Amino acid sequence: MSKELADLLMPNVKYNVEYYENLYKPRNLNEGEVIVRFAPSPTGFIHMGSLYTALINRIVADTKGGKFLLRIEDTDQKRQVENGVGQIVEAFNDYGLKIDEGMIGENEEIGEYGPYKQSERKEIYEAYVKWFIEIGKAYPCFCTEQDLNDIREEQTKLKCRTGYYRSFAKCRSLTFEEIKAKVEAGEPYIIRFKSNGNYEKKIKYKDIVRGQIEFPENDQDIIILKSDGLPTYHFAHIIDDHLMQTTHVIRSEEWISSVPLHLQLFAEAGFKAPKYAHVSAVMKEENGNKRKLSKRKDPEAASSYYVEQGIPVLAVKEYLYNIINSNFEDWRRQNPDKNLSEFPFSFNKMSASGALFDHVKLIDICKNVISRMSAKEVYDLGLEWAKVYDKDLAQLMEKYSEFTINLLNIERTGKKIRKDIAKWSDLRETLEYMYDEVFYEKYLEYGYQNITDKKDIENILNKYIEIYDENDDKDTWFNKMKEMAGELGYAKEVKAYKENPDMYKGHIGDVSMVIRVALTTKQNTPDLYELLKNLGKGKIQKRFDKAIASL
Repeated sequence: MSKELADLLMPNVKYNVEYYENLYKPRNLNEGEVIVRFAPSPTGFIHMGSLYTALINRIVADTKGGKFLLRIEDTDQKRQVENGVGQIVEAFNDYGLKIDEGMIGENEEIGEYGPYKQSERKEIYEAYVKWFIEIGKAYPCFCTEQDLNDIREEQTKLKCRTGYYRSFAKCRSLTFEEIKAKVEAGEPYIIRFKSNGNYEKKIKYKDIVRGQIEFPENDQDIIILKSDGLPTYHFAHIIDDHLMQTTHVIRSEEWISSVPLHLQLFAEAGFKAPKYAHVSAVMKEENGNKRKLSKRKDPEAASSYYVEQGIPVLAVKEYLYNIINSNFEDWRRQNPDKNLSEFPFSFNKMSASGALFDHVKLIDICKNVISRMSAKEVYDLGLEWAKVYDKDLAQLMEKYSEFTINLLNIERTGKKIRKDIAKWSDLRETLEYMYDEVFYEKYLEYGYQNITDKKDIENILNKYIEIYDENDDKDTWFNKMKEMAGELGYAKEVKAYKENPDMYKGHIGDVSMVIRVALTTKQNTPDLYELLKNLGKGKIQKRFDKAIASL
C-alpha cells in the first residue's frame, strides 16, 4: 500500500532519494574537522543573539578546521521581507564573518552542496517526503481547522496533552481506499510524520554545552509537508543537515525542546544525527530582572545598530568573546596584543545560563580597543564610518587629513593613553572644535571655571600669546606658563595655593583652564600642549581674539 499511496499523493516527484544520495558526495574530512551551519530565516535584521550564535559557529569552524555554511531557511514564505537574505549577508560582511559555503548575496551562493536556500530545494524535500510515505513513516492528513479545534477541545476536557498524536491523530488510521476517495474528491491535505514514540518513555542525549539532558520521547505526528508544497522546518533541516553532512548543530537554547523530535526524525530516516550544542540566549537586565534582548523593544538588539553608532566591529566581537567563554577576560588581560583568532575557545567554558548583554561593558571594551589602534587606523576606520553616517565630518577629515591624524595621535603613546573615543560617532565631538569652519560657527559659549573676571581672562590670554613659542619642548612650555602665572598673581603650584589660598588669585591649573577654554570652549580636551602645537601661533591668536571679543 505504501508505494501505491506515495504515487497517489506525490505523482510528479522528479527524482528518487537514491538520486540525491548519490548527487551529494561524502565530504573528505580530516579527523576532528567539522561542518557547522548558521540557518536563519530572512525575516528582517540580524539580531544580536543571532550574530552571537553565528560567531560561535565561525569560531568552531576556525578552531577545529572545516567549513561554516550559511543556509537560508525560508520555507515560511509569509514571514519573509524584501532583501532579507541580503541583509543577513551584509551583517556577516560588516562583522567579518567569512562564509565558506552558502549564500553570499540575495541570489548568489558558493559551494557544492546547494541550493542553500530551502525554497529552492523543493524537489529534494518532495523526494524524501515521498520516500517517508513509501516506507510507512508518513501519511496524508485531511483535517480542517475546525477538526483540529475539536480535537483540542476534547483534549482539554479530558485534561490531556494537546497535539496530534495516538488516538487523536484521526487521519492516521485511514485506509488506502478512504484516502484515494478524498484525494479524488479534491479534498486538500498535508503530510504528517507517523511517530512511533512513547511519551511515557525518556530519551537521553549529551548536549555539548549543557551535558546530559533527558526528555520524553516525541509522539506527535508533526506536519512535514504543508499545503503549499513546502516542508516544515523540522523536516527540511534534517534533510539539509544530512545531505550537507553537518557534524555539529550550534543553535539557540530555544530549540532544546525540539531535540527529541529531531533525533527521532534522523533515526527514522536512518541518518547519522549531528552533535548538538544549545547556546544561551542573549539577555538584558531590566529592573533587576533578566529578559531576552527583544527585536521589538531594544534598538540595540539589531546588529546594524552597532554599525550605525560606529562601534568598532572588533570591539563588538571582543565583547561577544567575553560572553562566549568565561575565561576570555583573563586571557585578554594576559595577552593584550594578541589577535582574537589566537584565543583557545572551548565548549567547556560556555555558560548554560543566559548571556547578559552589558552595554556599559561593551563601551569600556570599545575604548580599550580604539586606544590600542594607531592614529592612522582610527582615522581610516572613522572616515569609512563617517562617509556613510556623517558626510560633513568626512569632508572635513579628508580636507585636513594630516591635521586630523596628528590630532588623533595626541596621547596615543606613552604611559597615559587617551580613552576618550568609544565609537566612531564620538569623532565629531572629539574633532570638530579643532576645525575652524565649525569652531567659529558653532562654538560660541565659554565657561572658564574658577577665573571669571573679564579683565583677568583678557590679561592671561594677551600675556600668554606673547610668551608662546611653537618650538618649545613640553617642559619649557609648561615652565614658561608657570612663570607667567606667578607674574599675574597666581600660584605656580597647586600645592602652594592650597596651603595659602588667600595669597593668590588662583593657581596654575586655573590659568591653563582659561587658555584651554579660550582655545576650544571645552574644559576637557586631550593634552593642551599638543593641541597648541597642532593649531600653530596664528590660529591660537585668532581664537584668543574671538574669546576676548566674547567677554
